[in-house]
Amino acid sequence: MASVCFYFQLHQPYRLRRYSVFDTDRHYFDDYKNAEICRKVAHKSYLPANKVMLETIKEHEGRFRVSYSITGVALEQFEQYVPEVIESFQALNATGCVEFLEETYYHSLSFLYSREEFRAQVELHQQKIKELFGQEPRVFRNTELIYNNDLAHFVSHMGYDAIVTEGADHILGYRSPNFVYRPPHAQKLKLLLKNYRLSDDIAFRFSNRAWEQWPLTAEKFARWVTQINGNGFLCNLFFDYETFGEHQWAETGIFDFIRHLPGEVMKASPDNEFLTASQVVDRYESVGEIDVPHMISWADTERDLSAWLGNAMQSNALHELYKMEGALKEKGDEQLLSDWRKLTASDHFYYMCTKYWADGDVHKYFSPYESPYDSYINFMNVLDNIQTRLRQ
Repeated sequence: MASVCFYFQLHQPYRLRRYSVFDTDRHYFDDYKNAEICRKVAHKSYLPANKVMLETIKEHEGRFRVSYSITGVALEQFEQYVPEVIESFQALNATGCVEFLEETYYHSLSFLYSREEFRAQVELHQQKIKELFGQEPRVFRNTELIYNNDLAHFVSHMGYDAIVTEGADHILGYRSPNFVYRPPHAQKLKLLLKNYRLSDDIAFRFSNRAWEQWPLTAEKFARWVTQINGNGFLCNLFFDYETFGEHQWAETGIFDFIRHLPGEVMKASPDNEFLTASQVVDRYESVGEIDVPHMISWADTERDLSAWLGNAMQSNALHELYKMEGALKEKGDEQLLSDWRKLTASDHFYYMCTKYWADGDVHKYFSPYESPYDSYINFMNVLDNIQTRLRQ
């Protein structure tokens, strides 16, 4: 038997407008750009993908199931700019075959800097999911799958049943990501590890004509999933929802692929099935302990924190940001707190990454700035104005 757990991540940050040292107003965010990007991605990716998911769930009479992790700031922007995205998720939710996972509302790195702020952002996200979909999430997913033993312990005390992270080779060793594990000192919490090879076959390699497995058909992928039998019982496929239609354009056949995949997986073996993340928790016991003393993530080849904390600019920006937290919360200005929290989104620090900039890599693809240095200067100009408001 191979139980497939599909989980998709959706996130849209509040991108900053160009903010110079001479600006003194409080309009930090590029409303026009944020609306434009949100609508574009919704119409290229989210809406057509949700339509396919809904039709596929109905076609297979509820045997196809999926999980989503949607940040609070993404949900806010959907409500403001493309409410039909919210409606399409509510239609999916009504099938009973969709689960929403928990994460920080602002897609932040708060666990690294402030446990109090981390808890507050998780609770805000919890309220948003309850308000829109009536669900109380049982499974936690930290920003960018950032994880270690300390996080597991903290999340376990918050009452979650499981946590999702990267099935990185250096934490697994000889073991397979196709089992459920547990962290040390949090025996009740289950670890769901992403099968990054199979996930990346869809997310990154699907349209690559130089790939020896191109073209990737639903039938071929279903065979790979079924081969898990004998070396595991679980196939965790985790990636960005923008894979459908945005990163892999409709012309590549990605929507047809995902439409046919469930049928092919179930046809490949009568025992194959699709489960949501919490159904995996209920179905399978952990087979052993995974010790992760150092932070891991799903970013870049290093699978560490260097995408957000790899240089002095990033470290300085994060330090200065979280240094304000105590005084800011004492001040009790809700608008100021909201603006500050939007700055905690991990994207702002990702844009400052200098690791591979010269190679035209994925960091450059996602960044709205000419260079990481421009990103840092712009961010610090905004932060300086936040500091001025804090002193007023």
